Amino acid sequence: MERMESMEPITAYYTSAYPEIEPDSGESGENQNQNQNQNQNQNQSEPAPVYDEQLLHKTILVGDSGVGKTSLLVQFDQGKFIPGSFSATVGIGFTNKVVTVDNVKVRLQIWDTAGQERFRSVTHAYYRDAHALLLLYDITNKSSFDNIRAWLTEIHEYAQSDVVIMLLGNKADMSSVRAIRREEGERLAREHSVPFMETSAKTGVNVELAFTAVANDLKHRAVQHPSQPTFQIHQYIEAQKEKSSCCSYF
Repeated sequence: MERMESMEPITAYYTSAYPEIEPDSGESGENQNQNQNQNQNQNQSEPAPVYDEQLLHKTILVGDSGVGKTSLLVQFDQGKFIPGSFSATVGIGFTNKVVTVDNVKVRLQIWDTAGQERFRSVTHAYYRDAHALLLLYDITNKSSFDNIRAWLTEIHEYAQSDVVIMLLGNKADMSSVRAIRREEGERLAREHSVPFMETSAKTGVNVELAFTAVANDLKHRAVQHPSQPTFQIHQYIEAQKEKSSCCSYF
């Protein structure tokens, strides 16, 4: 897992041995092949875009109040969990974090939002220029899971169509009192074509992986070459899970 920081045109030649072929009647198969080969060579010779390390990717944590958004952010930012230290977030705040991806620094500006209904209009304003959204529910709180569809509706209404969305079932350390099975979260994620994992802001399980996966997706989108395959965040997550024993927790 990555560590954190942050032509000349082809001329058609015609021979008098074949007077029935006119220059404007189309290219011969040979010339078509030459054009195709030259186009391929041109695409291959184009230099890959260089990632701009000064880019700042706005990443927003959203979800009901009490699902652990602030604790998740603190765990990722500071690597610790402070029990009982956070009251409900009022309004919105952010922190900057650098994740190293493929030896380049990806800068995330991570916004922690209030989940209460009275602050929802404030949150809407921040959707519009968001690059990524991490949508959380509490695995011990059924209503927080039931409200995910409403959150997704708001995201699709206010956010950009290409925003990166990830669904997180938080408080996985409280599995003994879970109200939502992991399979339910996986099914909902498949329904909306978004990546999913369960996390624990308390133990740190999958917290770094969630943000690193998002940073990888954002970085690859910024330098995506037309001839290259798109970054598959689902495959990345599964590959990282196979490398680590952390996910044997579930």
